[in-house]
Amino acid sequence: MLDAALIERALEKTGKSKGGLARAMGVRAGAVSEILSGIRLIKASEIAPIMEYLELNSVPIVGRVGAGASIQPELEQVPPEGLGEIELPFPMTEETVAFEVSGDSMLPKYENGDVIVVYREQRYPLSSFYGEEAAVRLKSGERYLKTIERGSSSGTVNLKSFNAKPINGVKLEWIGEICVTLPRGQIDRLRGKSAAKGRKSARTQGGRSSEK
Repeated sequence: MLDAALIERALEKTGKSKGGLARAMGVRAGAVSEILSGIRLIKASEIAPIMEYLELNSVPIVGRVGAGASIQPELEQVPPEGLGEIELPFPMTEETVAFEVSGDSMLPKYENGDVIVVYREQRYPLSSFYGEEAAVRLKSGERYLKTIERGSSSGTVNLKSFNAKPINGVKLEWIGEICVTLPRGQIDRLRGKSAAKGRKSARTQGGRSSEK
């Protein structure tokens, strides 16, 4: 949901100005202040430029989650900056991060190379996730994408897959509630679109520099 509070937080986080946002939207300077104060509503045509200017649709891919593979974060070969970012066609909050699916144990719903966007912090108690698929981190450190089922003893769970043996009687340290799933093919198209936009921006900036 794109609202004044989200815009205000994004301005502060990115260090960008209300004047710059107004120019990106193609509106007079005072319009952004009116939106933030609740005097003016955001028009449908203004959503895309707001998202692009404030990078509200960019979600960092912070690592991989095992669907067949066992991902141990301390041994994972991921650069400090993560595996890049994915630009979604809608705004996301700073409360979310993304993981790349590794393995095929959750086929046909999740394929190797898909990306899931999850909430960074666990928002609900364990019992509310029984029967639900989620990204999880075990007390022992491994990270998986599994269906969570109630375990036989208190505080334990069984992690079910579509195409692999269950992992029974384990304790969870964290549950990442899934809010968006992006198929691998869609990821490739979004990345291609983002790269094309970057090349266009670079050409535009280069043209402006040559005019000076």
